[in-house]
Amino acid sequence: MYHDHVNAPSPAYDLIDHAGLGSVLFYPRPDPSTPPKGALDLAFEVAPGVRLGARFYPFDRAWPTILYFHGNGEVAGDHDSIAPFYGQIGVNLLVCEFRGYGRSSGRPTFATLVADSGPAAVSFHDFLDANGFAPSRFVMGRSLGANPALEVAANHATRFQGFILESGAGNIRRLAARAGLDVEDGDGLALVEAHEAKLRSIRLPGLLIHGDQDELIPVSTAIELNAIFEATERDLIVIPGAGHNDILWVGHALYFAAIKTFVEKHVLASEAAT
Repeated sequence: MYHDHVNAPSPAYDLIDHAGLGSVLFYPRPDPSTPPKGALDLAFEVAPGVRLGARFYPFDRAWPTILYFHGNGEVAGDHDSIAPFYGQIGVNLLVCEFRGYGRSSGRPTFATLVADSGPAAVSFHDFLDANGFAPSRFVMGRSLGANPALEVAANHATRFQGFILESGAGNIRRLAARAGLDVEDGDGLALVEAHEAKLRSIRLPGLLIHGDQDELIPVSTAIELNAIFEATERDLIVIPGAGHNDILWVGHALYFAAIKTFVEKHVLASEAAT
């Protein structure tokens, strides 16, 4: 039920959890909020007995829809005030949580953060299909959520037209080194090489948005990632004066204009190809 065509290697992400970083990497919290008018809460089964919470903000069935993986310490309900901006650019938004976050069950680990994205993508498509939404779909990840978004782009890309990273934490070398792994030799190096091979395998068009004053994930990370995506069309938008958590507001106009342009371009390209 949860399998998709896999083109890329399978990095041993559990090394990060075994090194002990997983226990201090995550900041889960519950989400007692109720959906605003027009939105609805969903649950996606990703493993036996494990369900991820999600909140869907539908604006128009004829519009493209983004599957969005949030940042660390965030939950779906945090996007109640943000979702209308996606509506203003003609996009539906579905925010998917991590294990242990919001209404999700389970305990977060780095390995499951990545692995759960495949079954979540299947449920995303199934739900949209069953409810008559347009086939134009994109995957997006913010900060830590870049990791599940990249997994979808690499190994579950079927039916997606592109991927978007915002302030993305997609550099496994930095994370592995923080976990105390030797990224120049042995298992640590093998993890880095497999992860970067996975990124190089991505064929979906990509959009990277990053603040040039990001204090948590330096803009150099986005520049490095942009170079790794050597086999696909991609755009890098650097927002002047924006940090990690204020990028949406500092660069509001540029941020949403970039997403709108990217989505419209690749929806048209997809329609022309069919």
